[in-house]
Amino acid sequence: MLVIGSCKSIPKQPLDTTSRKSELVISDTLKWSERMALSIMKRHPKAGQIDNVEKPKWEYKPSFVLLSFQKLYKQTQKSKYNKYIKEYADTFIDSAGSISHYELKDYNIDLVNPGKLLFDLYKDTQDRRYLKAMQLLKKQLEGQPRTASGGFWHKKIYPNQMWLDGLYMETPFYTQYTTTFEDGKNLDDVANQITLIHANSFDSKTGLPFHAWDESKQIGWANKETGTSPTIWSRAVGWYMMALVDILDYFPKEHPKQKELVSYLNQIASDVAKKQDASGLWYQITDIGNKDGNYLEASGSAMFAYAFAKGVNKGYLPNRYKKRANSAFTGLLKNLVKVAQDGEVHLTQISHSAGLGGTPFRDGSNKYYVDAKKFEDNSIGVGSFILAALELNK
Repeated sequence: MLVIGSCKSIPKQPLDTTSRKSELVISDTLKWSERMALSIMKRHPKAGQIDNVEKPKWEYKPSFVLLSFQKLYKQTQKSKYNKYIKEYADTFIDSAGSISHYELKDYNIDLVNPGKLLFDLYKDTQDRRYLKAMQLLKKQLEGQPRTASGGFWHKKIYPNQMWLDGLYMETPFYTQYTTTFEDGKNLDDVANQITLIHANSFDSKTGLPFHAWDESKQIGWANKETGTSPTIWSRAVGWYMMALVDILDYFPKEHPKQKELVSYLNQIASDVAKKQDASGLWYQITDIGNKDGNYLEASGSAMFAYAFAKGVNKGYLPNRYKKRANSAFTGLLKNLVKVAQDGEVHLTQISHSAGLGGTPFRDGSNKYYVDAKKFEDNSIGVGSFILAALELNK
C-alpha cells in the first residue's frame, strides 16, 4: 500500500458542510470498509455530491455506493451510515412517493437501481412513500420494452439490447420485490433475464460474456452472426457476477431455477479466475492481458473480489475462491490504494463508465475501453471496494 503525504486536491464544499467535514476522523484502526466509507463522507458530506456532481441525481452511481453503506450499517449499526442513505432518498421522494428527476417513460433500467435502498428504509420506518416509490419502479419493469425472447431492453433508446450492467440494475430489485410483495410470482422472469444473457452473450473461447447483446443484430457494434458487442470488459463481467450473487439472496433453494443460477455463478467464477493477474487484479479488458494499452483496473477487480467472497460465504462457490478474493483485495491495497496523512483513503485507476452506440457512436472496440478516462475515487470503484471489504471482513 502506498502511503503519501498528500493526495489530489479535494473540491471545496459549501460552507454549511465545513463543520461536518471536520468532525470525521478516519482512524487506521478501523476496517477498510469503514475507512473508505468515512473518506467518501468527508469528500461528499451529502451523498448527492458523490462523483463531484453539482446537482444530485436519482441514478445508479451514488445509489451503488449507498448500497455498500447499507451493508456497512447492518454490520456496524452506526446510525451515521443510515442517515447518509436516508438523506439521499428523501432528497427525491416526496410525500406521495413520487421520485423527482425520474421519468418512467424513458424506461431507463439504470434508474431502477436506487430502488434497492428503499426496502430497508421502508422496513425500518414503515413510511409508505418508500413503498409507493418501489411500486413506481416496479411499474417501470412491468412496462419495460422487451426483446422478442423476453429480455428487458437496457433503455428505450437502445431497442433490442441487453447489457450486463442492466442485469445488476434491475434483477436484484426485481427479485427482492417479487419475493417480498408478490410471493415470488415473477422469479421465473428474473431467471429468464440471466438465462438469455448466459445463452447469447458469452464468448465460446474464453467462457466470458461480452458487454452487451443485440437480439436484432442491427446496431453497428453488434456481431452480425451473434449480436454481441466486441469486447469483454471487466466491469461489465463484474456487474453480471454481482447480479448473480445478489439475486440468489432471494431465490428459494427449492425453486427450479436456483441450481441453474448457482451453476452459472460457478462457470463464470472459473473462467474469471483464469484471467487473474499475478498482482491479484484484473485488467480493464479481461482477456487480453498486458498489451495494447490495457491496464489493471480497480472497479472490476473489486467486483470480482466481492462476488468470489460472497459466493463462498453463502455456500455457492468452493472455498478456493476466497483465496482469490483475498489476493484481489491485497492487490488493490498494494497497487491502487493511497492513504493521506489525515487517514483519507483514495482508490486509483477506476475506469470511466462505458456505453455503446449513441451519438457520437461508441463502437465497443478494445481501443474504446482502453482509451476511456481513468478516475480516482469514482463511485463504482469505491462502492465495489467497500462491498469486497465487507465480505472479506477487512
